Amino acid sequence: MSTDTTTRTPAPARRGRRIGQFLSDNGALVGLVLVCVAMFIATPDFLTTSNLLNVGVQAAVVAILAFGMTYVIVAAGIDLSVGSVAALSAVCAGWIAASGMPGVLALVVGPLVGLLAGLVSGLATAYGTLPAFISTLAMLSVARGLTLVVSGGRPQSMPPEVSWLGNSVLGIPVPILVMLVMFAITAFVLNVTVFGRSLYAVGGNEEAARLSGLPVKRLTATVFALSGLYAGVAGMVLAGRLSSAQPQAAVGYELDAIAAVVIGGASLAGGQGRAVGTLIGALVLAVIRNGLNLLNVSSFWQQVVIGVVIALAVGMDVLRRKTS
Repeated sequence: MSTDTTTRTPAPARRGRRIGQFLSDNGALVGLVLVCVAMFIATPDFLTTSNLLNVGVQAAVVAILAFGMTYVIVAAGIDLSVGSVAALSAVCAGWIAASGMPGVLALVVGPLVGLLAGLVSGLATAYGTLPAFISTLAMLSVARGLTLVVSGGRPQSMPPEVSWLGNSVLGIPVPILVMLVMFAITAFVLNVTVFGRSLYAVGGNEEAARLSGLPVKRLTATVFALSGLYAGVAGMVLAGRLSSAQPQAAVGYELDAIAAVVIGGASLAGGQGRAVGTLIGALVLAVIRNGLNLLNVSSFWQQVVIGVVIALAVGMDVLRRKTS
């Protein structure tokens, strides 16, 4: 006589696990849908075409910064300087235009300034053995100071070649198109290239990656350089929208960029993160800000709400790591 010792999991428990897994894999997307529904109920003006395009424009600069930040966080780093680097890039582009050089050159110089600033932070972190928090915090201060030095504390006018970034093509604002291009590049690099896969290995276990023969220091310097390059592009998009480079622009954007990456499912411990999640995270922040504006909530309370969202996102990241 045989005894059946197979233990079958009850159906409700299996459904619970599947729902839990779905929320774990698609939590950012579910959150975006819920926020959109809540904003539509609160104010029907939210779901108009013009307002949705406005949300996309508002999300563009933060999303581009966050795509660069995704490389850094996947490799278990952090970059606190992206907001200041974006402002420095825009101001340097304005200085180039004001000095009589071709406007097209300003479009090139801005991202290159960002790339150089990011590379300095990367070299200090990878080869100078400074913690990323310290090296990028120092770059935050240096870049903001240089922004004021170069501009003299005054806004810099942008040439038409840069102001064009604030226009539309076939009814779609150029900032949204730039955001989608940067998203496609980031997704390709992270998902397809050897460089992208190496970043997940470094972020997952740096020592194991080093023993496997990966050039960890060079990869670390490269991700910070990429983050700076993306910050330079974001600075040009912001300057194009405003038709000028403001010395105090993009203050606090580094926190929004980090929040967008974490809301999108990346782990601050490294080894996890996707470009599509980062895009959704940036859209979540933009939808919340846009909805609060439509509801005439003061900017002071908006900062409180965004701060709570950032705290919840980081808390969920800590909870995910504990449960996994």
